[in-house]
Amino acid sequence: MSLPELLITIVIAGLLASLGTVHGGRSIAHQRLLNASRQLQLGLERARDQAQASGSPCALELGRQGWQEPSTGALPGCSAAIGPLLSGWSAQQLQLDHNLRVLRFTSNGLVLGGGTVWLQWQDTDLVRCVVISLPLGISRHGIKQGGSCRPS
Repeated sequence: MSLPELLITIVIAGLLASLGTVHGGRSIAHQRLLNASRQLQLGLERARDQAQASGSPCALELGRQGWQEPSTGALPGCSAAIGPLLSGWSAQQLQLDHNLRVLRFTSNGLVLGGGTVWLQWQDTDLVRCVVISLPLGISRHGIKQGGSCRPS
């Protein structure tokens, strides 16, 4: 193999590797957003289950990293649901925007509070959403299209 052939082979291999990295990174970001939206919904289910099992109300608040104790302290926190949406360094890449206040769960599992949570992966146009509706706390997740949340 001559030197020009070797150089062309190296250039082609480099181009293929860079394409794989760009598309692979977007795919990983999409999967992490999907995981975060599912963790968000799992926290709601855990809080509801805790309130029903204990027979007493509890509350959650959505912070920068995930579900946390409410800052107001009016109700005890739903400890079964408290935790980050993503772990490790990827949690820092996740950007949350929401219109939720404190979510309160009644002793029979109803949710008092609701809204929309927008999850975006840093430096991408990927945006997922989770809608929590009243009073049953039914949630659905989707993707942002225009200004609304469309089921995916």
